[in-house]
Amino acid sequence: MSDSNQSKIRLRHLRNILSVLVEEYKRLFKDSGVMLIFLGAAFLYPVLYNLIYLNDTLHNMPIAVVDESNTPLSRSLIRRVDATPDLKVAKTFTNLEEAKDPFYKGQIHGVLVIPADFSSKINKKQQAKISTYSDMSSFLYYRTMAMGVNFAMLDMNDEIKIERLNSMGKVGREAEIIATPFNYNDEILYNEGMGYSSFLIPAVLVLVIHQTLFFGVGMITGTAHEEDSLYKLIPPNSGRSVFHVVVGKALCYFSWFLVVAVYVLGLIPKLFNLPHIGNPMDVVTLIVPYLLASTFFIMTLSNFIRNRETGFVIFLFTSLIFLFMSGVSWPRSSMGTFWVSISYLFPSTFGINGYVKINTMAATIQQINQEYIGLWIQAGFYFITTMLVYKWQIGNSIRRNR
Repeated sequence: MSDSNQSKIRLRHLRNILSVLVEEYKRLFKDSGVMLIFLGAAFLYPVLYNLIYLNDTLHNMPIAVVDESNTPLSRSLIRRVDATPDLKVAKTFTNLEEAKDPFYKGQIHGVLVIPADFSSKINKKQQAKISTYSDMSSFLYYRTMAMGVNFAMLDMNDEIKIERLNSMGKVGREAEIIATPFNYNDEILYNEGMGYSSFLIPAVLVLVIHQTLFFGVGMITGTAHEEDSLYKLIPPNSGRSVFHVVVGKALCYFSWFLVVAVYVLGLIPKLFNLPHIGNPMDVVTLIVPYLLASTFFIMTLSNFIRNRETGFVIFLFTSLIFLFMSGVSWPRSSMGTFWVSISYLFPSTFGINGYVKINTMAATIQQINQEYIGLWIQAGFYFITTMLVYKWQIGNSIRRNR
């Protein structure tokens, strides 16, 4: 075959792919529901999630204190608790029953109970106990309550130890060393403020891209099935093939969501001060196979969606599953081999973990080989499944509409 003929064949393939690409863009812009997802959801969801979690950590959480001891020692502990950045003593009561009403009304999120024998036991050199009650409607309430009370309690413990040592003739630096024989440097990696949004939102941003693509493509394909119009993708005597259809559609979705990904994963972290210490080029290098794998994965599954509404149901059903499977909200070591293996079927698993490692932990693309190679393998595998499914579905549609 001459070079000119090969060039004509390549040009014909390119023309067919571009015609599908243009048709798919026209279909997007004509469908207001899809545009609402591809524009509104893709660009507003990241902002909405960040605004919800704008207060990254809890400070001055209101609590109540039930001081049954009412002694200088108990009041000293209360002052220390109130001085922590985490807690604010909003109310004081003489018994636990009085604290129940504001607790149930949500006016306070924790109760510290100091028993009547608190001071007497300490003065007798016996172990005193205090009790805490936490609002478990959010894990953040429990964590903040536990941390604030523990810090205050440890500080008071050190002071009591030093006072007892002083009474034994141990004073100054010697008493401090005996009371606290070793210090430790608390170095928190990657999420220094221990903020909830810094931990969760980067993973959610990656999933937003996947799920908005899923929802939108599901609506498009569901409409095609409702209208039984898949046969129109390959007009008679057009020279167009299933390959042209799959590649043209994929390029449409890929090009659109490449812009979305730059906005969601590049701009949003900087606007809301999320972790973004990774190399931007490494992020882009990861996003390319992630978008390809997600596109072909979704194109494969969407062909089994028979109407527009089904896409929304699947979107709601799978969002939490994909986030859970990624291992961000729950450690993968606690999932079990079966569920870890299942998670490798989803592009979001590799995409979320790869992005978090790059942007939060400053990993390079070479250090996330498992995620990077995994996405390329998924892209190739789901491209093949998309070809097979489209060939089957379009063939059935053509036979029904002859």
